[in-house]
Amino acid sequence: MTEQLNNQPMVVVNHLKKYFNTPRGLLHAVDDVSFFVKRGETLGLVGESGCGKSTLGRAMIRLLEPTSGEVKFWGHDIVGLSKGEMKEMRKKVQIVFQDPYSCLNPRLSVSELIAEPLIVNKICSSHKEMNDRITKLMDTVGLARRLIGAYPHELDGGRRQRIGIARSLALDPEFIVLDEPVSALDVCIQAQVLNLLNQLQKENNYTYVFISHNLSVVKHLSDRIAVMYLGKIVELTDYKTTFKNPLHPYTQALLSAIPIPKVGQKRNRIILEGDVPSPVNPPQGCRFAGRCRFAQDVCRQQSPELNEYEPNHFVACHFTGKIQYAR
Repeated sequence: MTEQLNNQPMVVVNHLKKYFNTPRGLLHAVDDVSFFVKRGETLGLVGESGCGKSTLGRAMIRLLEPTSGEVKFWGHDIVGLSKGEMKEMRKKVQIVFQDPYSCLNPRLSVSELIAEPLIVNKICSSHKEMNDRITKLMDTVGLARRLIGAYPHELDGGRRQRIGIARSLALDPEFIVLDEPVSALDVCIQAQVLNLLNQLQKENNYTYVFISHNLSVVKHLSDRIAVMYLGKIVELTDYKTTFKNPLHPYTQALLSAIPIPKVGQKRNRIILEGDVPSPVNPPQGCRFAGRCRFAQDVCRQQSPELNEYEPNHFVACHFTGKIQYAR
């Protein structure tokens, strides 16, 4: 049985959709998305703001109820679980939110914030065990013990985010969704948090979905990268191939916008023209067609499938392989 689990992906998402009813119509936030995540790996999820990254991450762990589709954890679909069954499942799947301040109760101290998931799930049998667990978690995420009685407003963004990470680790999860965990932090603090997440993964074999709009950040933590555009995944492959041989025009445009930290070195910048289509009743065909310099009539009439063009390299484009990326 253990060997079978090791050979199958931990998380499998099949045709997941999340729509919202709005006065203007049905908003397609996540539209027919499929992928898998293996145990111990990090899947980076990137794209522009509003493309559905965070909605996808929350729908995966049912903080938002999916409209349709499957999310299988070790082969069991969690979408159909009851409220009680989902409470048990939350011990295995956790999330770290983007804003390290708004997700913390300002009236609770550091110890009370970290203790909250332990109390709700009745993990500790004594006060001493609770205190030991809290101090161990603080040590794990690099929070000084002298801050145990501090309140969120007394701490900087990096320490607040470490509290959020400690809370997510309190129940010994297997799978963690990291929803832009460093985007609200200074660059030097970003590096510290990223190194912490990387270290925790190596020590505990955690599995991550790392959501970000910053490809430079995703590159340093991800094993594979999925690129989203307007509710759909348009390219999915390992991080090396993403940066060396991107095949989708949108991925190419994103990469061309990354600054080069070398004086005098330039990159061929791809400027996207046109507007992003509305996710409310989106247009027929490829959703990127209105901004794509290679678009033809077929792109506006038929929506491309996410197909495997090369081994472990999935692309949703009618002209895959005919578009060269000029660095």
